[in-house]
Amino acid sequence: METTFLLNGETVRVADEAPTRTLLDWLRERRGLTGTKEGCNEGDCGACTVIVSDADGPRTLNACILFLPQLQGKAVRTVEGISGPDGSLHPVQAAMVAHHGSQCGFCTPGFIAAMACAHTRGETDHADQLAGNLCRCTGYAPILRAAEAAAEAPVPDWMAEPALPHIQEDTSFTAVREDTSLNAVREDTTAGAEAGVDALWAQPRSSDALAAWYAEHPDATLVAGATDVGLWVTKQLRELAPIAFLNRCDDLKTIETTDTHWRLGAMVTISALLETVRAEHPSFAEMLRRYGSVQVRNAATLGGNIANGSPIGDSPPPLIALGATLHLRKGDSRREMPLEDFFLAYGNQDRAPGEFVEAITIPRGHDGLRVYKLSKRMDQDISAVCGAFNITLAEGRVTGARIAFGGMAGTPHRAKAVETALISAPWSLETVTAAAEWMGDDYAPMSDMRASAAYRLRTAQNMLVRYFHETEGTRTDLREVAS
Repeated sequence: METTFLLNGETVRVADEAPTRTLLDWLRERRGLTGTKEGCNEGDCGACTVIVSDADGPRTLNACILFLPQLQGKAVRTVEGISGPDGSLHPVQAAMVAHHGSQCGFCTPGFIAAMACAHTRGETDHADQLAGNLCRCTGYAPILRAAEAAAEAPVPDWMAEPALPHIQEDTSFTAVREDTSLNAVREDTTAGAEAGVDALWAQPRSSDALAAWYAEHPDATLVAGATDVGLWVTKQLRELAPIAFLNRCDDLKTIETTDTHWRLGAMVTISALLETVRAEHPSFAEMLRRYGSVQVRNAATLGGNIANGSPIGDSPPPLIALGATLHLRKGDSRREMPLEDFFLAYGNQDRAPGEFVEAITIPRGHDGLRVYKLSKRMDQDISAVCGAFNITLAEGRVTGARIAFGGMAGTPHRAKAVETALISAPWSLETVTAAAEWMGDDYAPMSDMRASAAYRLRTAQNMLVRYFHETEGTRTDLREVAS
């Protein structure tokens, strides 16, 4: 199957490559564009950052966990394409020189790509925009000064992407069903020989096409943002086949907003989720701001974060606390369930072979949600504990409580014993302290490299106390407290 996209303004067509060939490897090994660096090879360090543009505009992504088929119909700009055709420096490049923002230079191309993308988008929260780029030589101060200095400069004309290439259908590919809009599916013997497997892969154009194909290939791997699956390839060296890339399923990227709910397609990115909930649930949005990096949030999807069933996934606890509903589909059959019922046990979810997450519905009108993420680093780190609290009060008493945690068990789930202890009780520190003692009935956390079991349990109890103090108007975020 051929993949067509723009690379630094030039139309390229890639064929006879394994579907799990990463953009990073292809750039360096096939195109000689070695400015994009390989550091961690798992989306953490940002040395491989590139700019990818489509109808929604430019965004930064990690090339090390970005598969070539995910680029279909998009535009890619690497560090080699950020300066002008005549060699003129981009404003962020000139500012990095002027402010001594580079030493060894290994991380610099990734910083330049992230800074140039933020500059194009008019983003000035520089610390957030660069949280996914690591530098161990210069330090961040001169880099942040460079970003600030370049912020007011006009966007160079050459950064405007031309019209994206028209993607021609290849009639030599065999469609799964004539009545679906599946783009193409075939067994590519060339790619298969390179990958060592029958490289059967698909790129459906709608959820209908996906449903039809997945029903016929229930053992397939579905690739949404690849922030998790990408590591299966780069770190575990797994061979994935059959495989379907969902990046062209536009109907899975929609967000429906009503007075009573949001309905988000499974392919909605974490970045889009953050913007959706920011005004109504600032605490939820702040947790999402610390969810990976900008590059990761731009790729990671809500459906993927739920479907992989991780006990430390950060989106399920607040969604469970809000009473979210999960929508599943298998072929033409659909069903829905409370999100909390989807997680059965560690590594086991209520999802049949050939069934996929289609959407998530989140009720609106809950203004009591608070979300607390505990991790060793403030930014771009996996949670040791993630707690979400949604407690309603009337006339000084608790009338409703939904509390959910991640990192406390083999699955994310509710603290029902604590909830029971709170409901109908007066809202006081004594009530909260007594209810927190029931946390041990709800959870038996494990000890690992991130935290001990005792620390996790105590932290979860303290989060409930923190929630109480916040509702009473006490400032509890140490970053906001000054002497």
